[in-house]
Amino acid sequence: MRIWLIGKILLHPLRSVQTRIDAWVLARVRREAGPVVISRRRVYIVPSRYGYVFAVLLLAMLLGSMNYSNSLGFLLTFLLSGVGLVAMHLTHANLVNLRLRVGELEPVFAGETAHFPVLLSNRAPSARCAVTLSWPHAEPSGDTFDVPQQTETRAELRKSAPARGWIPAGIFAVSTEFPLGLFHAWTWVELEMRSLVYPQPAPPGLPMPAGHGRGGHGTSTRSGQEEFAGLRPYQRGDTARMVHWKSLPKLANPMVKQFADSSDEQLWLDWDALGALDTEARLSQLTRWVLDADNGSATYGLHLPGLRLAPDRGPAHRQRCLQALALFGAA
Repeated sequence: MRIWLIGKILLHPLRSVQTRIDAWVLARVRREAGPVVISRRRVYIVPSRYGYVFAVLLLAMLLGSMNYSNSLGFLLTFLLSGVGLVAMHLTHANLVNLRLRVGELEPVFAGETAHFPVLLSNRAPSARCAVTLSWPHAEPSGDTFDVPQQTETRAELRKSAPARGWIPAGIFAVSTEFPLGLFHAWTWVELEMRSLVYPQPAPPGLPMPAGHGRGGHGTSTRSGQEEFAGLRPYQRGDTARMVHWKSLPKLANPMVKQFADSSDEQLWLDWDALGALDTEARLSQLTRWVLDADNGSATYGLHLPGLRLAPDRGPAHRQRCLQALALFGAA
């Protein structure tokens, strides 16, 4: 344990100091609606691992030049020192006046990865190269972005979304080591952006509730040929045309498509129809039914405790239903 700690300190002697500085700065980062312009005062810079090696090398060259009174040695040492100072200035300037704002957020389902787009705008006459976005205390993802002059580039942060509801982006770092990798410059930013996470859809299999005609109770979804009404497990005698081939690689058992006859029927996706399931399982099953009904262009309504969405169809109605399921029970 001690050997590992000593090795870590030798590889990056100021890591512990940098961690304390990061904690002090993170506590003072304010959430901003954006756009955010990175000012000169909020950019921090320290030598990178290669920068420390470079400094040690310069010190050794200086001592050797002094010991042997070698003029060429002095010249090379001071020349490389000047290159290092110029690199420090360029690394710091690579972030200054960079403009950030929130891109268009897309909802995801629980278990997937939420994407937080950040638009980097560069109004300077020179390009900003090798800019990286990363979360605090995490290694940079390796995705670096160049922002040409007078243009805007779309960068992206990713975070796992294990549960439904809103997932905030939180604080992230904008960093760079351009051009020589001798210095690491960064700043902390927190934009007002959050992604909506829908419940994870339940596996296909549970039949969708029977539809009701506009004039009364009507057609069942179990037989028919006109409108898609969900999926059911494969049964002997089903033809190959009825198999839902898209779900076959994801499921152990093949599923078969169901169709309904009446285009005039309305489906009610009712919370109370799933009384045997717990809350999250009900939400997952209702999510599955919403997706299946939407894929089949059916007219469907959603009934949750304290909420009733009238039957409708289309992308806007689908989004309203999924959002209601995602935020069910949220304060």
